Amino acid sequence: MFRSFRAPSPDDPDRSREQGRPDLPDAADRAGPPDQDDDADRSERDRDSTASPWAYIRTETGSAAVLLAATVAALVWVNAAPGDYASVWATRLSVQWGGHGVDLDLREWVNSGLMTLFFLVVGLEARREFDMGELRDRRRIALPLLAGISGMVVPVAIYLAVNSGGHAGHGWGAAMSTDTAFALGMLALLGARFPRRLHTFILTVAVVDDFVALAVIAVAYSEHLSWTPLAVGIGLLAVVAVIRRAGVRRGGPYAVLGIAAWTAFVHSGVDPVVVGLVIGLLAFAYPAPREALERASGLFRSFREQPTPELEREARLGLASALSPNDRLQRLWHPWSSYVIVPLFALANAGIEINGSLLARAYTSPITLGILLAYGLGKPIGIVGSTALATRLSRGRMRPPVGWGAVTGGGTIAGIGFTVSLLIATLAFTGQQLDEAKIGVLSAVVFAMLSTSVVALVTSRLPAARRARALLGTAQSVVDLAEPVDPELDHVRGPLDSPVTVVEYGDFECPYCGQAEGVVRELLADFGDVRYVWRHLPLTDVHPHAQLAAEASEAAALQGGFWEMRDLLITSQDELGVKDLLRHADRLGLDVDRFRHALKARKGAARVARDVESADLSRVSGTPTFFINGRRHHGAYDIASLSAAVVAARDRAVLVDGAGRQG
Repeated sequence: MFRSFRAPSPDDPDRSREQGRPDLPDAADRAGPPDQDDDADRSERDRDSTASPWAYIRTETGSAAVLLAATVAALVWVNAAPGDYASVWATRLSVQWGGHGVDLDLREWVNSGLMTLFFLVVGLEARREFDMGELRDRRRIALPLLAGISGMVVPVAIYLAVNSGGHAGHGWGAAMSTDTAFALGMLALLGARFPRRLHTFILTVAVVDDFVALAVIAVAYSEHLSWTPLAVGIGLLAVVAVIRRAGVRRGGPYAVLGIAAWTAFVHSGVDPVVVGLVIGLLAFAYPAPREALERASGLFRSFREQPTPELEREARLGLASALSPNDRLQRLWHPWSSYVIVPLFALANAGIEINGSLLARAYTSPITLGILLAYGLGKPIGIVGSTALATRLSRGRMRPPVGWGAVTGGGTIAGIGFTVSLLIATLAFTGQQLDEAKIGVLSAVVFAMLSTSVVALVTSRLPAARRARALLGTAQSVVDLAEPVDPELDHVRGPLDSPVTVVEYGDFECPYCGQAEGVVRELLADFGDVRYVWRHLPLTDVHPHAQLAAEASEAAALQGGFWEMRDLLITSQDELGVKDLLRHADRLGLDVDRFRHALKARKGAARVARDVESADLSRVSGTPTFFINGRRHHGAYDIASLSAAVVAARDRAVLVDGAGRQG
């Protein structure tokens, strides 16, 4: 059975800069592709130091089932034992220190306390998208920003229209916010029916959504303001910003200041969840710099040679400092937020005693109907309509990253408003009105899931060409590869006019590159029109022979034998010494004396250095790293994942090229 790729372990300093960790009994296994069935190992490998929303999306996807189970559990509990449900969540919990503290019931601790961590994660992902994701191209911010705002304004307008002249107009905030976790989870259940970029687009829209929702909570649904605690809370957040700018990386000061700011906001009357969002936005995201990784590797090697407590601490801090604060906080809090906090919120707030009279009253209530229509019609109209209008008015300069069929599916799935909607409903309503609002929120979830399934079904019935256009669109992609492929300078295998180019940054001594080689060969065999480019990235701090092997391949290139030498080196990773390289040259029929002279004179060093410089510009710090049509490939590099990425890139290239000719 083929083996999988796993994240490097801190127990192995020689693996700190590679993109996975194999368990290989011998060198022969290193040529094999990964085990496509070992999702647990693969998911660990996927959590590299690069900018990727997929880890975020995978967590949200898995948590959707837990969230749904918690919602069902709340409904069963409240209908089986309504008195117990109410009494448990009404239990008071007080934390006092020196005559000061916070006294809340359990539901308030969940809604205002634990949900602060949920919004911390939202802020972290927003910052990551802004620093390293699609939004690092600032020109792409406008469209999802417009879609997010319009996707809130239109639902609110529909809710207010339904409730005009009534006494429930103040509950408009419960009819505008998309549940990020639930929406992405349900979208993932539809699998390949929608492109992955739709997840990123909806994630960005939902982040805008969450920002506005928090502002609404702070302004419209906060209690009477107490200005002194509010000033203290704002001042403490300012201190957080100052120490972050000063480069403080230890979590202790931030935790103390965050808790103090949260307490101040509780007493101010402003919902304290805003503290989590602000701290999340202050956490910069960036890929692990190569210098930091080399330093961490050196510190670990020192500890391995002399395992003292002092060196252990230095090695641990060195490893942690290589990652951005955003990476470390997301790894710590995101699973807790998705699998514990949000489901616990649902358990505390989704409980409704359902009976015939309630349903009859709810579905004639303007509150229920207003929320249902706001989410079911307002969300897709706001998102799709504003996106279409912006595209038309900009004459195509602003385009969604996916096709219009996918945008429509994103608009309908954004009609899932659960977490923040319920949170605002509990602030705006009480008694029967709150029950009616909850019925509207839950009904909107069901309607959004059904309508999105219909969009997916209709799209799947389109002819292949129209379906590809409806899903993928014609917008140009954000390019991650800093140095474009140059056939005159790069080592290229495959047709030069190929619609798909796969670039691999590799190291001849890296075992994961050896594993990926079998996948690359299978990929090139399956897709005859793929152009493959190899670029050097010798990890000299962990692989002592990597630089020499890279220069040997360039020495062979001087005799027209680059690819033959490259293929031999990547499958002979235990034979990279000078004598081994000379033997390889003789085996390939090269002029050994000429090869030896080129190797000794380091004639290939400049060529290798050029590739390393291009890797630095593209923020590549580990091997293997793949780029497909200039886009960095995130996730597993098994044949299924790379094949799917190649197919998507080829379809998009054809669509964009066709759109360019029409224009």
